[in-house]
Amino acid sequence: METHVRAKQCLRYVCISVLSSFVICAVSAVTHYSIPEEMEENSVVANLAVDLGLDVKTLSKRKMRLDIIANKKYLEVKKETGELYILERIDREYLCSSKTTCYLKLEIILENPVRIFNIELEIMDINDNAPNFRRDTINLDISESTAEGERFSISNAFDPDIGTNSIKTYHLSENNNFDIEIQTGRDGSKFADLILKKALDREKQPVHNLTLTAVDGGIPARSGTASIIVRVLDTNDNAPQFDKEQYTINLPENVPIGSLVVKLNATDLDEGTNSNIMYSFSLYTSEKTQQTFSLNPSNGEIRIKEMINYEDFRIYDMEVIAKDKGTNSLSGQCKITILVTDMNDNHPVISIKSFQSPLKEDVALDTVIAVVSVSDKDSGENGVVDIHIPNQLPFELKESSDNYYELVVSQHLDREKVPEYYITITVTDRGSPPLSDNETIVLELLDVNDNVPQFSQSFYTIPVMENNAPGALLSSLTALDPDLHENQYLVYFIIEKEIVNTSMSMLFSINPENGNLYALKTFDYEIEKEFLFHIEARDSGVPPLGSNATVHVIIMDQNDNAPLIVSPWRAHGFVVEEKIPRSTDKGTLIAKVIAIDTDSTQNSRITYQFLQNTDATLFSLDQYNGEIRTMRMFSYRDARHQRLVVIAKDNGEPALSATVTIKLSTVETALKAYSDMSEVPLEYDIFSDLNLYLVIGLGSVSFLLLITILVTIVLKCQKPKPSKAAAPCRNSVISERNSTIADSTLVSNDAYWYSLFLAETRKGKLVVRQPVPKGARYIVSSIPRSTGPTETSDSAASTLQVRYKSPVV
Repeated sequence: METHVRAKQCLRYVCISVLSSFVICAVSAVTHYSIPEEMEENSVVANLAVDLGLDVKTLSKRKMRLDIIANKKYLEVKKETGELYILERIDREYLCSSKTTCYLKLEIILENPVRIFNIELEIMDINDNAPNFRRDTINLDISESTAEGERFSISNAFDPDIGTNSIKTYHLSENNNFDIEIQTGRDGSKFADLILKKALDREKQPVHNLTLTAVDGGIPARSGTASIIVRVLDTNDNAPQFDKEQYTINLPENVPIGSLVVKLNATDLDEGTNSNIMYSFSLYTSEKTQQTFSLNPSNGEIRIKEMINYEDFRIYDMEVIAKDKGTNSLSGQCKITILVTDMNDNHPVISIKSFQSPLKEDVALDTVIAVVSVSDKDSGENGVVDIHIPNQLPFELKESSDNYYELVVSQHLDREKVPEYYITITVTDRGSPPLSDNETIVLELLDVNDNVPQFSQSFYTIPVMENNAPGALLSSLTALDPDLHENQYLVYFIIEKEIVNTSMSMLFSINPENGNLYALKTFDYEIEKEFLFHIEARDSGVPPLGSNATVHVIIMDQNDNAPLIVSPWRAHGFVVEEKIPRSTDKGTLIAKVIAIDTDSTQNSRITYQFLQNTDATLFSLDQYNGEIRTMRMFSYRDARHQRLVVIAKDNGEPALSATVTIKLSTVETALKAYSDMSEVPLEYDIFSDLNLYLVIGLGSVSFLLLITILVTIVLKCQKPKPSKAAAPCRNSVISERNSTIADSTLVSNDAYWYSLFLAETRKGKLVVRQPVPKGARYIVSSIPRSTGPTETSDSAASTLQVRYKSPVV
């Protein structure tokens, strides 16, 4: 026994030395060691610190630990020396009962930084088990009519050792009738068949006692024996025969219990009880097979008795005996090989080995945030796994070693868009149907000051009604910063700008906390129409970031100026007196009312209406240009004096207005003012006695022709000379119309004339342009351009000029 122990120790140290040398020389992601089973506790396997190139002094600080995958902890690591030693005695037969190779997969995990080393520890078999027969006594009944060469299955021996330490051969005790033939199974196991080499004679020897010895190949060899008792039976000369001698069946794993595998059929040509067949497993069939499958002895049906797992057992070999019920029963045999096909019944497994969270949003690309490992117990395509994460995530998986992956940052992260990521790592095998597993990790991002405050608009237009109250809130100009905490706190201020020696801070103020903009003074549209300046929003980050926006404050006009009537000119009070001939035709322009309003847009648009009209059928008023025209010719019934009251009203809300009263007196003689025709044709009575008045008519025509020539000459001589005044300045008011206007003058003390005033007549327009400096006095005059009696209404025009005088200092 001591010699045996010493031999084992020598073998152990030799193996360790050889494999350590191999590990040092090899360059691989997995470190391999081999040790024999049954090593004593605390035996040193290897020095991992030396083999893996680690600093022994840092092993404790780096929290070195050992993980054994899918097994109990047989080994441990000394952190002080880095040595891997046996923690508990290892029995290979217990650990890997049905496998030819036995490995323990280990992981050495270090932190700061994280490193993982894969170690495979092969457990070598030693010859510590002797062959053992399942039955100590094997009883065989053999008919004397059995032909030579007949083969009989006998119980095989079982040796849990593997390789050379398993059963090598069988020996049969010497005899004259029997011999054995050794067969080798698919897994290398040895089986012995008993062969009849010489016909039996029951009368000579009814019982044959044989001894079968099984010997393994270990050094030293071990053996086990069983007794074979052969009873020679009387003749039953027809043995049952199966349809086929060999059956090969492909059976998927996880078939439901009770499912039919195959129905065997054997026939016997004998009659009576010698032809009744019973089916049974031969002794060649292993106990594992008999535990998994059931055989109906009467009909030969083989069914599933317990669940089949491809990962546990892949091939089942069985032998079925069909035996008749004759006095000397005969039997036939067939071999059945059941090949278990793999089903994708094992889900892949994912394991998070390392994970780093939270993380700053400006982390560099390719930063490793997690290390994961994957595995699948299935084989072939069913055991090949694919790992992935959702495509829309800014991360990717990179394979670092066999079945180990690193999750790295592949795109720049932005906490303002996504504050945290739920990263689902999914592994899927390639089976049909595929199976999968997933693991979700939550990555939290920390904020950095990487966002400039943003106004909702880069340009703000703020309308403000004139005459506003000082301190009134104009608008709230807020900006947004998607950062957090101090990176989000904003301060608002106005960028200083001077307008006519006035600082913007004297006109407007902004709340530094919320961006509310206030007016510090009352604005007058007639003086100030708009302001343009910039505001800035700046966060409190380090360094601070800011942005600005342009503010355009537009002063809105209020209807605070009433219309001013500038024509016709009123010398005294509000009444204008005019004279017109009674022979005035229909549609003749009698007068034109012109009013101006210093407000703008709708507030300056003026319409004209009659407040009072002596005869509503005689005069019409154009509501847009203020022209008063006759609607018909005067009759003898019409009063000589007509009173017209015209109101000029603006379009403001509420509307403001001004009125003018025009008194018209009709005269019998033609007047040149407000007439569309320069001459009024005379009407002659036609004498009934043509002969009597022919001479008088000719004389009158001649007289009238002479008078006309004289009047024309006089009127031409009286035509006023053109004014030598300077051309109208930019502040002039010009009016063109298709009739002359009585000369009138109006003096105005208004401070400003604004914008554009348009009063259209049928063939002319009135234009009021830029304002005159504050304090000037406006003089509005209407000067006829031509008063000649021969001018028609189509050519007549007048100019309304506006002049201003500076105030006397």
